[in-house]
Amino acid sequence: MSKRVFHLLPVFLVIFLAVFCSGCPGRIVSSEESFSYTPGQTNVLTPAADGKITAGGDPLLLDFSHTDQGYFMGILKADKKVNIQVTGPDNITYHYFLETPDVYTAFPLTAGSGTYIVMAFENISGNQYISILSHTLSVELENEFLPFLYPNQFVNFNADSQAVALAGELSADAETDLDAFTAVFEYIVDNISYDYEKLKTVKSGYLPDVDDTLLSKTGICFDYASLTVAMLRSLSIPARLDIGYTGNVYHAWVTVYIESIGWVEHAIEFNGDEWKLIDPTFVSSSEDKDAIMDYIGNGENYTLMFVR
Repeated sequence: MSKRVFHLLPVFLVIFLAVFCSGCPGRIVSSEESFSYTPGQTNVLTPAADGKITAGGDPLLLDFSHTDQGYFMGILKADKKVNIQVTGPDNITYHYFLETPDVYTAFPLTAGSGTYIVMAFENISGNQYISILSHTLSVELENEFLPFLYPNQFVNFNADSQAVALAGELSADAETDLDAFTAVFEYIVDNISYDYEKLKTVKSGYLPDVDDTLLSKTGICFDYASLTVAMLRSLSIPARLDIGYTGNVYHAWVTVYIESIGWVEHAIEFNGDEWKLIDPTFVSSSEDKDAIMDYIGNGENYTLMFVR
């Protein structure tokens, strides 16, 4: 059968695409394990490629050994550029790119249990791609929270990350997951400043480095959200990196799972009487706190497109 040629149009600047490295086997959890928050204790889950179930080969090898954990792995076997497209039971197609050979990358299965179609395309020239792989997955998650606890291509952290160490320090005296979330949230809001110059120059293919964000104490919305999610996940607090629009601006924000409440849209603040939706980027960069609270407190101002 002949190979089909596709022209892939440039994606939005802020659909940040890059490679998350994870080359060594990690701890695999089961549905019987608890994901309850423990004060000051970090627990980093590491994606693994065991070679039990694979597809492809050259130039791309995909490893589906741990889809029940909410991810699959991919590695380039040649100096090529490959576009991976993942369509899950929510019928949303996610685009990922690989360009660095011999490095495993984790891809999340954020639509939960169900059927996924994974397709891969090799770049042959400019924006021309040829189809090289198509694979159908039947996914049954051991735990619905797993895709939001593991690191992945968009939320890059490991046990040695400074972000993980800081999350442990900030939560040392936090008795509940809400206390821990509040400590992480307030640290980021108080210490990270919005980088308007970076916004002007950031290129497609950009992926935040959570430790670089901590070091520079600056970032764009994707940096804020990625850092927040990485720190929360390292504390066994499920968190989503959400990407979409606020008004007509492409944006990233955070949704967190609180045991006593459930999923709380966007990042949140509890004033003792009611929940407030708090987007960490806007809160930290806004001088008019009341106006920004009214805006981000209205879920209609957000249009969700992708979950990482």
